[in-house]
Amino acid sequence: MKPAFSICVYCGSRPGAAPDFAEVAAQAGRWIGERGGQLVYGGGNNGLMGVVADATLAAGGRVVGVIPKALVDKEWAKLDCTELHVVDTMHQRKHMMAERADAFVALPGGIGTFEELFEVWTWRQLGYHDKPVGLLNAGGYYEPLLAFLRAGVQHGFMSDWQMDLVRVGAEVAPLLDALVQSVALSAGRTDFSEI
Repeated sequence: MKPAFSICVYCGSRPGAAPDFAEVAAQAGRWIGERGGQLVYGGGNNGLMGVVADATLAAGGRVVGVIPKALVDKEWAKLDCTELHVVDTMHQRKHMMAERADAFVALPGGIGTFEELFEVWTWRQLGYHDKPVGLLNAGGYYEPLLAFLRAGVQHGFMSDWQMDLVRVGAEVAPLLDALVQSVALSAGRTDFSEI
C-alpha cells in the first residue's frame, strides 16, 4: 500500500542533553505513522534517529532507512526498518533520501543534520526540486542559527526569498501539517539527476 506522504527527517544520531529532544522526535514519528505516512531517514538506530524511526513504526507507518556501509557499525543500522538500503557513499545516501521524500524537515541535531538541511535548501533555491523544507525549532534550539542566517541577509549574502524557502516552526504537528499541505499544492519539480 502506497503511503499517504513521505517525509525525510534529518536529526541527531545522539539524543541531546535534554529529554525534550527525544520527546519531539517521538512526536514527529507518531505524527507520521498515525497519518499513514512514510519516514525517510538516515537508517541509524542511535539517538533521535532511532527514536523517530521507532515511533513511526509503532504508530503503523513505514520507515525507509538509507545508510552508507561505512556508517552501519558507527550508527548501528536499524535492521527492522520497513526498507533498509545500505549504499556505498554519503552522496548516494542523500540522493536516495531526497528522491524518496515529498518533504524535508530538520529536527535538532549536530553537524550532519546542519549539512543535510543546508544541502536540500540549496538544491531548492537552485531549482533542483520544489519540495517543502522545514526546520523544527524545538525549545529554541535553532535560534542562534536563525539569528546568524538573518545576519547573512542583513549583510547582503542572502535574500529574504531564500529564507522564505524554509518553513520554521516550534511545534511538531503544525509544522508537519503545513509541510504535507504544501506537498499537495506544489508542482513537485524534482531533477536530482542533475545534482
